[in-house]
This record gives sequence, C-alpha cells and structure tokens, in this order.
Amino acid sequence: MATLSEKKRDSMPDSKFGLPDEHKYPMPDKSHARNAKARASQQVKKGNLTGSEKAKIDRKADRILDK
Repeated sequence: MATLSEKKRDSMPDSKFGLPDEHKYPMPDKSHARNAKARASQQVKKGNLTGSEKAKIDRKADRILDK
C-alpha cells in the first residue's frame, strides 16, 4: 500500500473517504480500498463500527475495486 502523508490525506476531498463525515477510511487507490474493507470488518467485530457504516465503506471500496 502506498504511503499517505498527513498533508495529502488532509487535502483529499470528502468523496475519497469511506466515512466522509468523520474523514475515516481514506480510499485514494485500490490498495487503500482493500485495506479499508479489512479494517472496517475488524472494527465491526470489536463493536466500534455499525453494520450500516461497514456496508457504506464496502460499497465505496467495491466501486474503487471495480466489483
């Protein structure tokens, strides 16, 4: 996965985030999209993320991954 600097992350538009309101789960490329799906699954299991939030992240990632 390519490194995403704080400066680049801060300059990304909301549309590049899985949860744009919170600026969480950045997805500027396919590797970040795969990572976002994996991290979202982990957070659901821990109880830190709702199923609907995970679904939103997965939909966004799938569009980037051409699924």
